[in-house]
Amino acid sequence: MTSDGCTDPSSLDSLSPQEKKRQGYIHELIEAEERYVEDLQVVFYKPMSESRRLTDAEMAMIFVNWRELLACNSKLVKALHARKKTTGDNVPVQKIGDILASELSHMQPYISFCSSQFNGAALLQTRTDNEPEFKAFLKKIATDYRCKGMPLSSFLLKPMQRITRYPLHIKNILECTAEGHPDRGHLKEALEKAEELCQQVNEGVREKENSDRLEWIQNHIQCDGAVEHLVFNSLTNCLGPRKLLHSGKMYKAKSSKELWAFLFNDFLLLTHAAKQFTSSGPDKLFSKRNNVQLKMYKPPVLLNEVLVKLPDPSSDEPIFHISHIDKVYVLRTDNINERTSWVQKIKVASEEFIETEKRKREKVYQARSIKGTGIGRLLVTILEATELKAAKPNGKSNPYCEVTMGAQTFTSRTINDTLNPKWSFTCQFHIRDLYQDVLCITISERDQFSPDGFLGRTEVPVATIKKELENKGPVTRRLLLHEVPTGEVWVRLDLQLFK
Repeated sequence: MTSDGCTDPSSLDSLSPQEKKRQGYIHELIEAEERYVEDLQVVFYKPMSESRRLTDAEMAMIFVNWRELLACNSKLVKALHARKKTTGDNVPVQKIGDILASELSHMQPYISFCSSQFNGAALLQTRTDNEPEFKAFLKKIATDYRCKGMPLSSFLLKPMQRITRYPLHIKNILECTAEGHPDRGHLKEALEKAEELCQQVNEGVREKENSDRLEWIQNHIQCDGAVEHLVFNSLTNCLGPRKLLHSGKMYKAKSSKELWAFLFNDFLLLTHAAKQFTSSGPDKLFSKRNNVQLKMYKPPVLLNEVLVKLPDPSSDEPIFHISHIDKVYVLRTDNINERTSWVQKIKVASEEFIETEKRKREKVYQARSIKGTGIGRLLVTILEATELKAAKPNGKSNPYCEVTMGAQTFTSRTINDTLNPKWSFTCQFHIRDLYQDVLCITISERDQFSPDGFLGRTEVPVATIKKELENKGPVTRRLLLHEVPTGEVWVRLDLQLFK
């Protein structure tokens, strides 16, 4: 038997101190895994399911995918036990690192469980607080000796705790594994997978918390008067999914009017309470028990248009200024630390927004600057569009036009509140391949707080343009927009092929 096949501490006397320590850590991992699987199998799930005190939906909210977790770790324990069996000299014992690297790759169910754990714990707490009989029922189940005196809430925390222990176990084993050991590479791979799993779980928890808070905001903030319909839990216009970065109470500096501020990755929203309420922190604010209704105080402030300034640095008063186009908001926080936090978070979010837009513009400019040795040029003038579909509640749209050919892209200005925009917008494209290049025209609805809406598109192959324009000079064409019920665009085309 190889030294890696020895996990029984009573068989370690003949090993070197380093190998003995290594085997001790392996034995510790296996025992911990066995105890954890026993905990997953403990008596809460079955009696709670059979009691019918919870609906199927409530059981799913509290236990989520508990059986999947049990299946994952039962498989791991089985693999670890198989490794402990004595094997013949010609049969290699599977390395501990190899087993861990393989099994940790299949523990994605932990992401779902840990992400949903907060809602399950909140439901359990609510039922326990409000129903003495339910509380007594849980207490009775916990008297089983296998529960070790711990309540259900403690057992529900074990999956998250177990995930965070894997990197520690593996690091301990790896530190005692000599260079050149056949399992060292597998252990390094297992450590990477364990740390990646922890990162995925943490990210899943953050995303779920962010999603829940955005839903809370949607249900508790009245956005009457907003320039467009705000869906908080959605994609932003150019920064991907919307994220809530910070929230809290602040005041107008002059009137001391109490405001509740919400900083997202794309805008800052100032609100005020429809009725007076008290909240000791963000967690209380976002509690499902909190029925406060907030009203939008001012239109959302886009972060790519703001400048944050501090007053006289020697001042002890926690005041700061937010400049937005032609308006200045003078705000006060409860203390200097809160002001520092708000100022830093707004600045970082604003810089990220601006930098993202800058990278997108640079990408477009780079594509335009690639002139190379083209075979010709196409001059395109987007004159106007007619009978576009309405994208706004008032029956109008804010349309703009994007004209592309391969990586070359040009965008018109936005014209507000019309279904018949007149652009007279001219752009020039370099022709690379007469039979491959295609002129694409897309008309979209400009939105500030969500991805732009689609109002139609049309395509014209350059070969078709050549055939139509040969010896005719510039011509004007009416093109129907596709994938929409109505709309057309008028363009002037002028193709010149180089000799």
